[in-house]
Amino acid sequence: MSSPSTPGAGTSRAGPAADVGRWFSTAAPRPAGASAPTSARGPRLPAWGPMVGAEYGRRSPASEVTAALELLRDRPVAVLTGAGMSTGSGLPDYRGRDAVPRSPMTYQEFMGHDLARRRYWARSTVGWEQFGRARPGRAHRLLAALDPAAFPVTAVITQNVDALHAAAGSDPVIDLHGRLDRVRCQQCDALSSRAALHARLLMMNPELAARLPQLAADAAQAPDGDAEVDRTSSFRYPPCALCGGILKPDVVFFGESARRETVSAAFAALAAAEALLVLGSSLTVQSGLRFVRAAGRAGQDVVILNDGPTRADPAATLRLHGRLEDVLASWADATGAVAAR
Repeated sequence: MSSPSTPGAGTSRAGPAADVGRWFSTAAPRPAGASAPTSARGPRLPAWGPMVGAEYGRRSPASEVTAALELLRDRPVAVLTGAGMSTGSGLPDYRGRDAVPRSPMTYQEFMGHDLARRRYWARSTVGWEQFGRARPGRAHRLLAALDPAAFPVTAVITQNVDALHAAAGSDPVIDLHGRLDRVRCQQCDALSSRAALHARLLMMNPELAARLPQLAADAAQAPDGDAEVDRTSSFRYPPCALCGGILKPDVVFFGESARRETVSAAFAALAAAEALLVLGSSLTVQSGLRFVRAAGRAGQDVVILNDGPTRADPAATLRLHGRLEDVLASWADATGAVAAR
């Protein structure tokens, strides 16, 4: 792919998409037995990886799947999605059965350490063209088709940063944690294209550019922290062209808050709904969990569908287990929704 652009553009996909979680791993391997990092706000950050003792692979009976559809049918619904939504597109999740354990990079680490920024931009430069091959999966397409055949969707509030909901046709989409196809200056707040930055990074790092396929293969196969690209401490990255500030992907890092206007839009979409449907999220972090709690306070029904436990299971009106594609397909069949399969 010679000119990566907004993820989801195009019609074909070659090979697995990049493991975006690697880009956000902590800048230096942590010694054995060392504690997890803390953000400036205090709480200890959870490591990514499968949840200990969790039951994966469970499937809800057809009667429960049908009951959930009847609960939501013909009512305005806000939809909250997580990483499990995009596994069918080749993007790995962070706490599912097959998640790779690693410790997340914090906003404070990225902003405070040049080495962390070098490591991030080196990793993402190697993986970006792969990431650009990701296409909406069946779950994305089915969800878009269910609105309004099964229920009108006030908004898809997604914790993902891949822009695949919009590419599948969902509208409106609220990117709670931002989008990887954009870059934001941390000083003047200017937005720019990640694709344009990618071209510039390759020009600034010709040795890496010449070895891009080899490094991409190495990064895909090596254990976390062992890929050769992780040792590229000489990697160069540019400042903001307008003010000289630090450029950062327009996504929310651990220890950083989502943009206020984005959160307000998400809560407005929830307020306009009668129910909340959660798809593919463990709700481990407060960023997503707060919407379930807000729905509960408002007396709204909450339906959660996820493979593996979620932090909000006790708060669910109905809790479904299974593959997103299977449940959404059964709802599409029951309501006559049509989606490209």
